[in-house]
Amino acid sequence: MKHLLKVMLIVGALFATTFILGRAFGLLTVENIRYWLVLAQNVAPVWVVGTVVLLLFLDLFVAVPTLTITLLAGFFLGFPLGAATAFAGMTAAAFSGYAISRVWGEKLISVLIKNEGDRLDLVETFHKNGPAMIMLSRAAPIVPELTACMAGATRLRISQYGLFFVVGTVPYVLIAAYAGSISSTSNPQPAIYAALFIYLILWAGWYALRMRTKK
Repeated sequence: MKHLLKVMLIVGALFATTFILGRAFGLLTVENIRYWLVLAQNVAPVWVVGTVVLLLFLDLFVAVPTLTITLLAGFFLGFPLGAATAFAGMTAAAFSGYAISRVWGEKLISVLIKNEGDRLDLVETFHKNGPAMIMLSRAAPIVPELTACMAGATRLRISQYGLFFVVGTVPYVLIAAYAGSISSTSNPQPAIYAALFIYLILWAGWYALRMRTKK
């Protein structure tokens, strides 16, 4: 497990750097995203769809507030179009990360972990614990992209990755987009309650995974 955690922490730190730089330069803030979606809505709904998909795809390279974008997708596009649009963007980011890491990930791991036996242990550990990590990855920023890259780098079968990704992502986008669709500036409670509920469930899942790993 320690070898897996080492690689995930290093790669996670690289993703975190983009998050910090984005905040430092005022890029992809909630205010900016809301402003762009308003502009897109004034043109045509299809522009809102494209903007949401693009923003969520960019999450692979620059950390964005995924939950907020999904809530706003529901608010601007309604349900279920908002959910479908958010899912499309997340899917594009996830499978792009998987594909890139399947090509280049092993080389990066070999640089970070010199011993072949340790690399094999890393792969075995991720294949054992990765499914739960993928399904619970929406609990925090960066983790979805990180697990996608680890799945590709360790050559987890794409069918397996796809299954776990769908199981973890579909309920997330359905709940968030629906809450966004019934929220308004004067009544934001549905969005707030949905966010709290999602994080409560996901963090409870991470706690259960941690307890199982300790045993």
